[in-house]
Amino acid sequence: MLMLPGPAADAVTTDAIVVPTGAAGRIARGLDLLEHGRARRMLVTGTAPGVTRADLARVAGHARTIACCVDLGAEAVDTRGNAEETAAWVRSHGYRTIRLVTSDWHARRARLELGSALGRDVSVVVDGVPSFPTIGQAMNEYHKLLLRRVVLWWAAIA
Repeated sequence: MLMLPGPAADAVTTDAIVVPTGAAGRIARGLDLLEHGRARRMLVTGTAPGVTRADLARVAGHARTIACCVDLGAEAVDTRGNAEETAAWVRSHGYRTIRLVTSDWHARRARLELGSALGRDVSVVVDGVPSFPTIGQAMNEYHKLLLRRVVLWWAAIA
């Protein structure tokens, strides 16, 4: 049976929450955790250029939380870019622990990319948002994960 990462324990606290855009439930989960004191700040990485906090609040609600505690990153266009954008944000704030909130099917590759970009100095808690990927989505994601692992392995030994 294919096991996908599930939500991390709600009681876990981290310095920050990181949410890559791309699928339903991610931003709502991140905002809920933020409002329950599980982190001080949240980055939504991979937003479309020009999207503002007010735009996000109109769609997601939580206007007060978004205004005070959410940063938007518009540089990333893919998972690797999300990781690089996140790493720069984490370093600029001096965070040591982050919670990665992403779809369950995307969590392993997102974590791999984030680990590569951050190095070993930052602890990452994976929080997989439950979804129902098609077999095609799951296979596509699995192959991307395998290929990326090979690339990172090859770079490490070269």
